[in-house]
Amino acid sequence: MSFNELVNDPTTQLTEAKWSFATRRVNQADAVSLETDFADTQHGDLILGRVMSLGKHGGIQLSSGRRSELFTGDLVVLPCAARYAPDQFEGTAEIDPEGADMLASGGCLGKARAKNERVKPPTRVLPIGRLTNVGGAPVNLTDYALPKPARKSRIPVIAVFGTAMNSGKTLATARLGYGLRQTGLRVATIKATGTGSFGDFNEFADTGVHYIADFTDAGLATTYLLPLNEIKDGIERLLFDAEQNECDVVVMEVADGLFQRESAALLADTEFRERIGGMVFACGDAVAAAGGVQELRRLGYEPEALTGMLSCSPMATAEAQAATGIRVMTKGELSDPGEAMAILRRTTQPQTEAETQTP
Repeated sequence: MSFNELVNDPTTQLTEAKWSFATRRVNQADAVSLETDFADTQHGDLILGRVMSLGKHGGIQLSSGRRSELFTGDLVVLPCAARYAPDQFEGTAEIDPEGADMLASGGCLGKARAKNERVKPPTRVLPIGRLTNVGGAPVNLTDYALPKPARKSRIPVIAVFGTAMNSGKTLATARLGYGLRQTGLRVATIKATGTGSFGDFNEFADTGVHYIADFTDAGLATTYLLPLNEIKDGIERLLFDAEQNECDVVVMEVADGLFQRESAALLADTEFRERIGGMVFACGDAVAAAGGVQELRRLGYEPEALTGMLSCSPMATAEAQAATGIRVMTKGELSDPGEAMAILRRTTQPQTEAETQTP
């Protein structure tokens, strides 16, 4: 094999490529060839590409859980997916053979259609090929999803919603999970929707909870623009797996704000409303808290507590509590085992072993 043949050999390229975090469940040995009909690319298909130019994302979150710098010419493997991030990009799951956009460092390649004015344009990637298996079928994240459960899960769930991206949802989820873990319960923290990122995953892991997962474990590269039934199916896979890992309770983060497409659809869904036992609501300020609580009450929800960025300010806390009548809790209070257990007791009760095993 000549030098050119060697460097262009798919096996060589896939071995040298940086595989993104969202591909962490993929058996890399399953990818044996490439095909270049990008018009048929589906959400979750894995794409081998070469970095053409650096933009917003100058690094990639690797499947190993480590961040790597990116350089022009690097080979990367990313799932094709849509993204919704008001602080960065909105993009669709489309692959232009002349050049695609890296929409998230955790693994999301597509076509940007809007960007926040404060961020650089996306990093550009030249698609080389869509990964295929020994049977010639595209390698897709759904091939490595947790199995579909035979029955509905019964594990108690406390949901964490927020007013917007970066309102404090991940911190609230992690700290409430930490507080509950200190009570002796086996705790799971999961992320139900959003874009795959090891930042959230690692923040959950640092609390020492017993089970961590996100929607990529359910075979979803991202959840933006997916049908509601697929998102609910993914959530149920995560809840059931947490239950099978003998957890007593799940603290579940739902990404973005109340008006984001998928979050709004979940909140409006009767089955989802009946499935969650309680809610903690993360807000950026008192006005956001007042408006968010009004919307939640319209939909039939009453948050157990407010938290998030507003909890850093005693003045904002007082304003929010006066406007909503709901207590604002700091990250320290959510981490307290007594406070965390009080939230759990107000929302739901962990099921006994006998109840859990009832078919």
